[in-house]
Amino acid sequence: MAQYDLTNQLSEYMDLHLVFPLLEFLSTRRIYDESSLTESKYQLLQNTNMVDFTIDVFRSLHPGEDAPAALGEKREDVVRQLNYLQQQSSQVIEIFSKQDVTDVAEKNRDSQELWNYLGENYNFQREQLEDVFHYGKFMYDVGNYAIASSHLDIYRNIAPADSKFYSSAQWGKLASEILQQNWDQAMDELERLKDNIMAAVHLTQSEVLIQRAWLVHWGLFVYFNHPQGRDKLIDDFLHQKTYLNAIQTMCPHILRYITTAVVISKRRRDGVKELIKVLQQESYKDPITEFVESLYVNFDFDEAQSKLKECTTVIENDFFIVGCLDDFTENARLIISEIFCRIHQRIEIDMLADKLNMAPAEAEKWVVNMIRLAHLDAKIDSKNGYVVMGGTSTPIYQKLIDKTKDLHLKANSCCQKVDKKLALGI
Repeated sequence: MAQYDLTNQLSEYMDLHLVFPLLEFLSTRRIYDESSLTESKYQLLQNTNMVDFTIDVFRSLHPGEDAPAALGEKREDVVRQLNYLQQQSSQVIEIFSKQDVTDVAEKNRDSQELWNYLGENYNFQREQLEDVFHYGKFMYDVGNYAIASSHLDIYRNIAPADSKFYSSAQWGKLASEILQQNWDQAMDELERLKDNIMAAVHLTQSEVLIQRAWLVHWGLFVYFNHPQGRDKLIDDFLHQKTYLNAIQTMCPHILRYITTAVVISKRRRDGVKELIKVLQQESYKDPITEFVESLYVNFDFDEAQSKLKECTTVIENDFFIVGCLDDFTENARLIISEIFCRIHQRIEIDMLADKLNMAPAEAEKWVVNMIRLAHLDAKIDSKNGYVVMGGTSTPIYQKLIDKTKDLHLKANSCCQKVDKKLALGI
């Protein structure tokens, strides 16, 4: 199934440190030769300061051989830089550990007021702030993401948004939270970065498009691990035209993840129509997108059944959605049976069981549950082995309820975003 592996496409829009988890995952799936994966990992590590890790990988590639002398020299250089940057930033860290500075930082969301306070009381200089950034970035490069996160946060909270390293600190902070698997903080950072990209007047349209494409890829880590992430992915990437445009222009392979999120979402009906429009416009195809098209466009249940089997293999070998396999399979079967029932007046349970790859008794229980969840007007004739459908038209009051039932959630979400922006002074 290497033909459906997206690691190469995804890694083009990711920081090197974010690529390593993908390679580690691939090594467990046996899709590629293990030695070639290890060699790829070794080549990537050459561009980082994780020297000890690099030496370990070299030894796994060349058992019994001594590590190259250049790696030993690089390690000594990394230690020297670490000691220097640690010394340079220690005074700033000491300042920020003082209670009065903490109180001012919490009281004043305006970075300029905090900057003025530090200048008046501690003779704080811009060079000192840049030392904090360089130390945070260096700690990120050596793989110490917790210290990197705290130092990049200090820099970002003081530096003006147009500062030289502000954007890098934003991205570094997000990556640090992702690599620590702090999904709540990562979601907050993702939202903050989205706001900054939207407000960045100094970027050209092309640069904004590229930054959105990068954010889409980094966001996959968050959206498929945060409890509300899948629905948030649909809202951010399918329903927001700016990000949908970036996906269609730069990275249509992201449609795999949008399609997966729509299939497993409880709010599926809100996104499926828009998704079908997008899929029909794009040339990108894989078993997951083709499964949806075979049902909602072609109404070809035999093809859907075939594609569902392929979907299982694709999902099992995809780093981001491997954890969604059970939800996807269950919801895919629900979609098949629901659509099948809606376009037929009477259905043999044995035939439906065959479509769902289930035993007849199991399929009958499944249909009972599906009728309840999908609010279908249907009954089961167990004696003769049929599902008999009633009228399929939805009463107007039910349509109104379906349209408006999520309005309070969307209103609350808007209020929370406004409050967050006001708190950040944006």
